[in-house]
Amino acid sequence: MEEKPRGPDFRRLAELTSIGLILPSSIAVGLFMGYYLDRWLGTAPWLLLIFTVLGIASGLLSLFRALRKEMKDEPPGD
Repeated sequence: MEEKPRGPDFRRLAELTSIGLILPSSIAVGLFMGYYLDRWLGTAPWLLLIFTVLGIASGLLSLFRALRKEMKDEPPGD
């Protein structure tokens, strides 16, 4: 039986590149939510600060989860 030639693993590459977008996107979502809620409710700058901190915490948690998953899925010897 002929073995399939091993090319780049595009699925793994996509997963690894998405890890770099997890933290900035979480922070951006928190910033925008806080900004618009502050404008709507007139509570500036409190909701902006709170949602930014929540976005940072959420992004770090997601980043650590994704990195732990990648480390677990990585085959030994690579």
